[in-house]
Amino acid sequence: MEIKNFTPRLYQERILDSCLKKNTLVVLPTGLGKTKIGILAAVERMRMFPSTKALFLTPTKPLAAQIQREFKECTDINEKEVVLCTGEVDPEEREKQLQNARVVVSTPQTVSNDVVNGKIKLEEFSLLVLDEAHRCVKEYAYTWLCKSYMKTAKYPRVVGLTASPGADNETISQVCKNAFVEDIEVRSEEDEDVKPYVQEVDIEWIKVDLPSEFKAVQEVLSGVYNEKMNAIRKLGMIGSNSLSKKEMLGVLASFQGRLGRGDKDFRVMRAVSLLAEALKVEHALEMLETQGCEALCSYLENLFAEAERTKVRAVKMLARDANMLVALVKARELVEKKVEHPKVSVLKQIVKNEVEKDLRVKIIIFNQYRDSAKKIEGELNKIEGVVASVFVGQAKKRGTGLSQKEQMLLLKQFGEGKVNCIVSTSIGEEGLDIPKVDLVVFFEPIPSAIRSIQRRGRTARTERGRVVVLMTRNTRDEAYHWVAVHKERNMHRVIQELKKKLVFQPGEKQGSLLSFNEEQIKVVVDARESAMIKELASQGLSVEAKSLDVADIVVSERVGIERKTVEDFLASMIDKRLMQQVRELRKNFERPLLVLEGEEDIYALRKIHPNAIRGMLAAIAVSYAVPIIRTKNAVDTALLIKTIARREREEGEREFSVRVQKKPLTTKELQEFVVESLPGVGPVIAKNLLKDLKSVKSVVNASVEELKKVEGLGEKKAKEIREVLDELYD
Repeated sequence: MEIKNFTPRLYQERILDSCLKKNTLVVLPTGLGKTKIGILAAVERMRMFPSTKALFLTPTKPLAAQIQREFKECTDINEKEVVLCTGEVDPEEREKQLQNARVVVSTPQTVSNDVVNGKIKLEEFSLLVLDEAHRCVKEYAYTWLCKSYMKTAKYPRVVGLTASPGADNETISQVCKNAFVEDIEVRSEEDEDVKPYVQEVDIEWIKVDLPSEFKAVQEVLSGVYNEKMNAIRKLGMIGSNSLSKKEMLGVLASFQGRLGRGDKDFRVMRAVSLLAEALKVEHALEMLETQGCEALCSYLENLFAEAERTKVRAVKMLARDANMLVALVKARELVEKKVEHPKVSVLKQIVKNEVEKDLRVKIIIFNQYRDSAKKIEGELNKIEGVVASVFVGQAKKRGTGLSQKEQMLLLKQFGEGKVNCIVSTSIGEEGLDIPKVDLVVFFEPIPSAIRSIQRRGRTARTERGRVVVLMTRNTRDEAYHWVAVHKERNMHRVIQELKKKLVFQPGEKQGSLLSFNEEQIKVVVDARESAMIKELASQGLSVEAKSLDVADIVVSERVGIERKTVEDFLASMIDKRLMQQVRELRKNFERPLLVLEGEEDIYALRKIHPNAIRGMLAAIAVSYAVPIIRTKNAVDTALLIKTIARREREEGEREFSVRVQKKPLTTKELQEFVVESLPGVGPVIAKNLLKDLKSVKSVVNASVEELKKVEGLGEKKAKEIREVLDELYD
């Protein structure tokens, strides 16, 4: 097994030495061969442990396809043994490919599913590479996979690759903890062993002034914003109006947490609504200052439309504010007059000049918003010699979205010069492996060190590059620019400090983790319960994911468990799913169980009378004889299920089949079900209607006078039922 078609650079060999000895986080500027280090490490680990494999994870399928190609080009490993593992391949075919693979390149979501379903055995891998390792935080799939890998692998080694692991000590420490990092290898453009390979980047900041017509709209929106913030300050809930968006979100989360714990202080409830309103106005100002009136109009029109159909107080209150309507009217007038943001004309001139100099030029323009990106694409395609195309994610939003095949085709066309200008949202910030990008344009600065570094890294990969940042003076643009600059400076300081403090203690790595060596106990979990599937697998259970009609978790032939978070429990009450689910649970399992998960106050989350909640709990526990057990969180629930599964195993419930088809409803139950779908009709009223009117047909044909005679139905509900039954379907 050998490397081919490239010679490792000195810094790559030095970093590789650390990667082979310890779990290592590699922090290296974009374009300096992080992927090559992962490939070198894979080859060396498989030489050291010949019967093992290497697993290379990356966030997106286009990136995974690029890395697979690079593996094939740079090693003499049989091409059929370098497998691209994606969800698009049929599971059975994927399983066959994995059996013969030496190197598996995949997205973490696909691997997570295959690990849970037993298609991938992590113990077979002597190396786990995390591309864009800064994502190894919170609930991202990297975190769970690293934990599972370190539990099961015979010869574990983790290598994380990133250009920017985070901007603060907490974030970078979290990445290191979740990836079980024992050492950090960091290089900057100033390091002696890197300098010879760094291409120069010319960075230019072009500032424009906000048009006076825009300032009139800005003044109206700023007035609304200050009004909301002043009201919160008068409540005594904040000390200053000058909070950043991040600080506002933190305060809002804190207040919502208090409400969730049952704090019914009116000031807290009022502050939550006002903060939500202020954040929406803040976003409107950002649209105006950084994108223009067309983007602002789109946002405000959606806000007013949402107010017509939502029950969210913040949206409704904001839509009733006369000044918000004034701002929308003024913005519409400017759109009609074709007064555009000055950045647009500056951008068009920049692109025009570049294309006139060289038709083979490659340009990437970054914009945070799809609508704006689409507008820019249209404007650029009016310029002679420009072939521009948007590069966005898969989700279709107002008709804009690219499948992964379309994304890969566009990158190929860009590489070949058929498209010379890509207008990209955040999806293009990570890992675009394009050999030569001449110019990168930030349509707006972003307050993120990671994203700024990723954007800049699209150019100067093999030769000198240029970056242009467009900024509107005295607006959020300038503030966001300096936030990113300070975060980037802080990142390098934090990494160096953390590297000095990082001391690996072998006992801690394995000691705090559960062993997979015990004989595994099988449970079946509904395929939609992805978070619970991972938690149960982390507890060492053998988890089979299936589509279940009854219960969320089946522990044995006789034990079926319905899992509800507190919020979901209340939502199920409101939409009447809950009683049907409980009935089916009781009917299908000898030992049914309802797990109520979460520490929130069940009586404070929704506007439901406490007696109604108590009545529901009583009906479940007494009328249906389904025990209710409360757990703190998903981990607590998983531990409870593991305990129940072990007890069932000990009592002889070793093998069981799972009913994925629920028992058919009786005619009586079907009749009740049909009638319960009518407005204002619950289980009790449905039975009363059928008792009095004898059949579903009679209920449907009954007049208002006949309906309102039924116990529990008044004239209002009777009229609502008739309206639904009589109105023509549109």
